[in-house]
Amino acid sequence: MKKLTLSQLEQYLSKAAWILKGPVDASDFKVYIFPLLFFKRISDVYDEEYQNALQESGGDVEYAQLPEFHRFVLPDGCHWNTVRETTTYVGLAIEQALRGIEQANQEFLYGIFGDAQWSNKNKLSDRLLTDLIEHFSQYNLSNSNVDADLLGQAYEYLIKHFADLTNKKAGEFYTPRSVVHLLGLILDPHEGETIYDPACGTGGMLLECVAHLKENNEDYRTLKLYGQEKNLTSSSIARMNMFLHGIEDFQIARGDTLRNPAFFEGDRIRSFDCVIANPPFSLKEWGAENWANDPFGRNLAGVPPKGNGDMAWVQHMIKSMNSTGRMTVVLPHGALFRKGAEGKIREALIKMDLLEAVIGLGPNIFYGTQLAACVMVFKQNKEASKKGKVLFIDGADQVRVGRAQNFLEKEHVQQIFDWYESFTDVENYVQVVTLNDIEENDFNLNIPRYVDTFEPEEEIDDIFVRRFFLH
Repeated sequence: MKKLTLSQLEQYLSKAAWILKGPVDASDFKVYIFPLLFFKRISDVYDEEYQNALQESGGDVEYAQLPEFHRFVLPDGCHWNTVRETTTYVGLAIEQALRGIEQANQEFLYGIFGDAQWSNKNKLSDRLLTDLIEHFSQYNLSNSNVDADLLGQAYEYLIKHFADLTNKKAGEFYTPRSVVHLLGLILDPHEGETIYDPACGTGGMLLECVAHLKENNEDYRTLKLYGQEKNLTSSSIARMNMFLHGIEDFQIARGDTLRNPAFFEGDRIRSFDCVIANPPFSLKEWGAENWANDPFGRNLAGVPPKGNGDMAWVQHMIKSMNSTGRMTVVLPHGALFRKGAEGKIREALIKMDLLEAVIGLGPNIFYGTQLAACVMVFKQNKEASKKGKVLFIDGADQVRVGRAQNFLEKEHVQQIFDWYESFTDVENYVQVVTLNDIEENDFNLNIPRYVDTFEPEEEIDDIFVRRFFLH
C-alpha cells in the first residue's frame, strides 16, 4: 500500500474547509475541521492496533480489545464508523462520540475536542455533516498509511491556510514559520532539555524545537515540552498537533499565563532550559492589578503599565529560565524604547546583564499587522566574552517585499542567524554595544541609535518610525 503524500493530505484538508464554506464563517473552520481530523486519526490507528493484536493472538477478539494494545481507548459507539452510519442527528452523534472518547481518556484527552456546537442544525445540517464525514472517510489515516510527521505537517499547513483565509485576526495564533525557525536556531535546544512556551497558540514554537533536534540528528523524543494558552480552541489544537506529530512527552495547559501560571516546582514557578514565545503584542487587560504583589516574584524588574503587558511577558519568561536557561521572545518595537514604567523595567533588566541580543525584523511580515517586530534574546548566564555587551542587529532589509505582505525567506533567516552567531560588528547592520553605551542612551534600545544606517543622528527616532510604521 502506497503511503499518502503531503500534497494529497493538503488537498484533502483544503477540500474539507471548502465543504464548510457558506454556513460556517471562515474564522470558525478550525473549530470543526481539527477535531474531525483527530477523531478520524484516532479511529484508524485504533483499528490498526486491533488488527495487529488480532493477528498476534490468532484471532482472539477479547485479547485484541485489551487497553494495553491501544494508544487511546475507544468506547462502544464512539468509533468513526458508528458516526458514519448515522444519517439523522449526525451532529449529536459526533458530539457524543467526542465526549465519550474524552471521558475514556481523561489523562490525555480531557477537553481536547473543544466546544464546537455540533448539534446546531441551523449551522450544520445533517446533509452538510454527512458530506464532511464522507469526505474525511476517503483516506485511511493509520500509521501504516500516513507518517505521523507528514500528518503533522499537513496539520501545520491547515493552520496556515486558515490564517490566510481569516487574515484579520490570524496574528493571534499564527507566527510565520520563518520567524519561528529563526527563534529555534537562536535558542538551539538539545537532547533532554525542557522547552516552555507561555503563549503557545497552536504549538508551532514547541514543534520547531522538535524539528531543530531532528535536523541535528538528535533524539527529539528526549525533549520535554510545556505550553500554556488562554484560547480554548488554540490550546486544543496545540494538543492535537502534538499527538499528530507523534510527540509523547508534553503538557499543554489552558489558562491565562500572566494571571494564573500553570507550571510549578513546589510553591515556585517552574523553570526551564529553553523559553520561547510570541506573546500577544501590547496586551491591554493583562492583570496589572496583581503584579505589584505578584506571589510568584515575577515583578523582578518592576510593574509594567496597566495598558500594556509586553514587559510582564518578558519578566514572566525570565523568571521561567533555570540557572543556565535561555530565551527568545518576539515583541513589538515599542518595547525597545517606550518610556515610563517600561523604561524602568528595561533599565533594571539591562543592569542585570541578562540581555544578549536585540534583532529588528522587517515590517509587515506578520499576519494582520503591518507593525515591525523585534526579537530579544536573554541568557541567564551569558558567555564570558559577551558579558557587559548587547548585540544589535538591524534586519529591516532582510525581507522579500510582496504586494500585501513581506516575507522573511530562508536566506534572510540564515543571514540574521549568521550575524547573531558571529557577534561582531558589520557596518550598517550589526553593532556590539557595551552596557555603558546603552546607559548613556537612557537605556533606550531603539536599534537605529546603535546601528548606523546613514541617517542623521537627530532624526533617528523619527526616521525609524517612518521606516517601520509607514512602510
